[in-house]
Amino acid sequence: MVKVYLNDVLVAEGENLPVVEGNYYFPPNAIKKEYYTDSETQTASYYNLKVGDTFVNDAAWYYPSPFFTASHIKGHVAFYKNKVVIRDE
Repeated sequence: MVKVYLNDVLVAEGENLPVVEGNYYFPPNAIKKEYYTDSETQTASYYNLKVGDTFVNDAAWYYPSPFFTASHIKGHVAFYKNKVVIRDE
C-alpha cells in the first residue's frame, strides 16, 4: 500500500500502482478529493493541495490525454516527492 501525506494527513493511497520514471501514479478514486483544487499550470494537468492552513501549489499532476505509450496512466495522479511525504508500507 502506497500512501501520500501532507502535514501527516492522508491525501492518497493505493495498491499495485503503475510506476513511471520512479513516480507512483494513483487512479482518480485513490485520492481524497476534498484536499485538491485545480492548478493553472499547463505542462500537464496539476492539482494544488490544501490541508488545514497549509497550501501547496502544484503538488500533483496527471495526464488526461497521454501519448499512446503512456495510456495506462491516463487520469492517474502522481506527486512531487519534495512537496509531500510518500510511504510505501
